This record gives sequence, C-alpha cells and structure tokens, in this order.
Amino acid sequence: MIDTLVIPLLKIVIVLNATLVAVTYMVLLERKVIAWAQSRLGPMRVGPYGVLQPIADALKLMIKEDITPVRADKWVFTVAPIVAMVPALIVYAVIPFGSDVTLFGRKITLFITDINVGLLYIVSVASVGVYGIILAGWSSNSKYPLLASLRASAQLISYEVVVTLTLVSVIMMAGTLSMVGIVNAQYNQHVWYVFAQPIAFVLVLIGGLAETNRAPFDLPEAEQELTGGFHTEYSGMRFALFFLAEYANMIVVSSVVTTLFLGGWLPPFPNTSIFGFLYYVPSWMWFFLKSFAFLYLFIWIRATLPRYRYDQLMRLGWKVLMPVAIGNLVLTGIIKVLF
Repeated sequence: MIDTLVIPLLKIVIVLNATLVAVTYMVLLERKVIAWAQSRLGPMRVGPYGVLQPIADALKLMIKEDITPVRADKWVFTVAPIVAMVPALIVYAVIPFGSDVTLFGRKITLFITDINVGLLYIVSVASVGVYGIILAGWSSNSKYPLLASLRASAQLISYEVVVTLTLVSVIMMAGTLSMVGIVNAQYNQHVWYVFAQPIAFVLVLIGGLAETNRAPFDLPEAEQELTGGFHTEYSGMRFALFFLAEYANMIVVSSVVTTLFLGGWLPPFPNTSIFGFLYYVPSWMWFFLKSFAFLYLFIWIRATLPRYRYDQLMRLGWKVLMPVAIGNLVLTGIIKVLF
C-alpha cells in the first residue's frame, strides 16, 4: 500500500509543486540575467534584491480581469492554455532526478516511474503542447493569434522531425528507451554522451530552443510583427498558464538534455575510480546543477542573439539540421556495427 500508492502520490505532489515554484522563479532569473547583460539591476523593489517579485507577479495575474473576446469560441479559448500547460507537467513522470536514496530505512527512487519507452513517452507528450497554441490562435478569432498559431505548428513539425531523428542515435548508443537505462548506459560505458555524440547534442539543443519557442526562434510570439502572438487576446490566469507552460517546457528540455547527454545524476567521468571523490556530492545535486546550467544558457541566448526571419528558420531546419541529423544517424550506425 505504502510503496504502490502513498509514496508515488507524495512524489507527484513534490515534483508538481517544485516545478511550479521553479517556473515562478525562472521568470525572476531571466529578468535578472537579461538586466545584467544590459548593465541594469532588474527587479529590486519587492523584497530584498527583488526575490519576492515572482509572488507579486502571481498575485497580480490572479486579481487581473480575465477577458474573453466577444467573437471568440469561449470553450476552446478556455481549454487552450490548459492543453498547453498539462503536457509540460506530466512529462516529469519519467525524468529521473537522482539515484536511489534510503529514507527511514526504506529505499526510495528519485523518479516517479521508469517505463521502458520513457523517451518515446516524452517526445509524444511534449508534442501535444503545440495544440494549445493552435487552439488559442484559432479560438481567439483574431488575425495575429491565428498567424502565430500557424507559425508555431509549422515550426514544431520542422524541428520535431530533426530532434526525433537525432534522439535515435542516442538510443542506438544506449540500447534502450528507458531514461534510467540511458543514464546507466553512460555509467557502464564510462562516458557522457555529449562526448560520444557531440553533433546530436548541438542538434537537440537547437531543436529544444525551437520547440519551446525561445529566442532566437520565438516567431510565434514576435512582438514587433504579431503584437503578442498567440496570447494577444489572453489576460489574467489564462495568460499566466501560457507563461507557465513556456518556462515548464524550458525546464523539461534542460532535464532531458541533462539525462541524455550529461549523464543525468552522474558526476563527470562516471564509474572511473580516480574521480571517485565526486560521488560524495549527492546525485540529485549533480542533476540540478547541470539543468541549471542549461537554463542559464537559454536565457543567455535570448539576451544575446537576434530573432531569425521565418524563411531563415525553415531553411535552417530542413536544409541544414535535417541532413546533419541523418548523416549523424548513419555515422552512428556504421560505428556501432564496426566497433
């Protein structure tokens, strides 16, 4: 009863709450980092050094008037942000945050569940989130959101193919689709896959930026062209759900890249006796440090790079990244067969 029901429910509650808190403070981190990049201070008024700013923002969004346009499809308009948010949260069910720990004499795994098709589950569920954007654009009955939703769907289809092809090369290296199995494979092979698959790492990183609609691929919400993109007509908590979904997806991409290419919870040079002292750092700490480094990179890229034009975005996806992904897959197969 405890192992099959109570502990999994506790894990779900902890992971959901931790994710929502992390998402809230990701907004503050982004504002601070971009401020530093522009020689500013960022939010400083609410709490010491602005640390309570996310709470103030959340309260503001809760009490703002939630407006539905007169000609909008009201049901779809309401469901769209939920469709965008839910997939970003349920992906965490198969992401391992660390190795097993012993608590009160009971062995506890630091993941909700481990299924033998974990990576396929992540790719499948994550791709559903774009339907929220499409539904939001269509149901708003407004030109700018509709254009943004069409952009988002084309962008996701283009880069989803590249990322999925690239992930096959990682699966070939590990011999499993289980997220825990992929980390264990890196442990047994004494190497992080970022060194064994550097091309795949770069492709997944670029694809992750495009799939989360982050700069320089933030075409679906390009303020200069589409005022606010797919959430132009949204306000209040429904707008907040889109906001939360974007940052939750950023954390998902960082967690997945960490698991697939940086050994998940493993320290550098895993299973190597000379670096055994690195195992004194808790496994979950390694995971969060690596994920945080990726999140910082996401924000740094936004502060640094200009937005792509839409034709450049499509050309990069189909004419550059796609051939490279296929070439990397073929090369991985040849090396796997020969060596």
